[in-house]
Amino acid sequence: MGIDESELRLHDLVPAIVQRLPIILAEVRELLAEKNPDYAGFLAGDFDEILGASGGFIARLVGLAQRDHSTMAPQLASGVEQALFEEIGRLHYQQQQRDISPLLAAYRTGAGVAWRHVSDTALRRDVPAETFAGLAAVLFAAVDQLSSASLRGYLEAQTAAGHARERLRDELAALLLSDRCDMAAIRAAATRIAWPLPRHAAVVLINPDNEVGRALLDRMDDSCLRLRRGQMLVAIVPDPEGPGRRKRLATALRGAGAVVGVTVPVDRLPASVDLAENAVRLRHVLPDDPLFVDEHLDALVVHHDDRLLTALRLQCLAPLAALPESTRDRLSETLKSWLMNMGNRRVVADELHVHPQTVRYRLAQLRDLYGSALDDPGTRAALLLALAWGPAATESDPAIPPGKRRERR
Repeated sequence: MGIDESELRLHDLVPAIVQRLPIILAEVRELLAEKNPDYAGFLAGDFDEILGASGGFIARLVGLAQRDHSTMAPQLASGVEQALFEEIGRLHYQQQQRDISPLLAAYRTGAGVAWRHVSDTALRRDVPAETFAGLAAVLFAAVDQLSSASLRGYLEAQTAAGHARERLRDELAALLLSDRCDMAAIRAAATRIAWPLPRHAAVVLINPDNEVGRALLDRMDDSCLRLRRGQMLVAIVPDPEGPGRRKRLATALRGAGAVVGVTVPVDRLPASVDLAENAVRLRHVLPDDPLFVDEHLDALVVHHDDRLLTALRLQCLAPLAALPESTRDRLSETLKSWLMNMGNRRVVADELHVHPQTVRYRLAQLRDLYGSALDDPGTRAALLLALAWGPAATESDPAIPPGKRRERR
């Protein structure tokens, strides 16, 4: 069977296009030199190698021009070429870490110049219109395919780098919260991820079951390190005491049930997170949202050991234990307000919403029970500790001795 005349013309087209390749590449290089000099330099450096690879590529595309275009797309670029352009995209991210758009634009620039020369050569050889259209289809489809390969390599490198960066950020956060690490290791870890090491920082603790809290944590910017520690999500916030930052942090965390630790030098973060975790345990006593630990250090001191606090309450409130429950509650409330307000009966009355005479009557009852001990500064201090920061975590009513507790009505 003889060779069709159009096939012969198409076959003759290959050497004619290959002969033009030096001109095509030089023209592409000149166009790129204005906006993408790095890519223009690449064309200048490996000219002979590029010519050889381009010649084989053009020969295959010309051979595919007369086939069914609806099924040819996967065959346009070979596996080797796909791998090569994936690696180009991968290196573009790894070495430059910049947007891939200029690289893909360079591909389109090259495709436009190539098509102008290919079409001119085809027209000079009277290539049939159908074959001419096929040439255009395979050329631009091949460029799209190679562009997709580079984009794929770029995104894979970007994803891998992102995972590696997140792992390093997690490692740094763990180091900052570890009491077995020194500042030299912390500085090295911070340098690896280009995290500016602050002088001071605070931790934010959020329960992972709080959907609002999880969402707010995810929206924190990259200056904040995040990790999971035990049953809590933790964010390390740099320099939270900067101008206006505390107020912004309070606004941002409202509704998240967050606990914000004490601001400390970064090498003291382990102690700060311990305090914050203790504050989480005392949420029944400290309901602020968000809760700033440095505003409740007194409560943390008092509740540091529940057994000691329970023993203190049992001792200090023993004179009230035998009273009926309602009387005991009223007198405890009055005694607490009297201690907190330094004996100012009018303020106590306003606070409890009762008549001053009622306050006078209740204080007389308390003096009957406590006697002159109410005038002793040490006794007052102990009573204040026992009453002012709420009940002990493990005792519903330590004022009632064991064996005499009953269900509250």
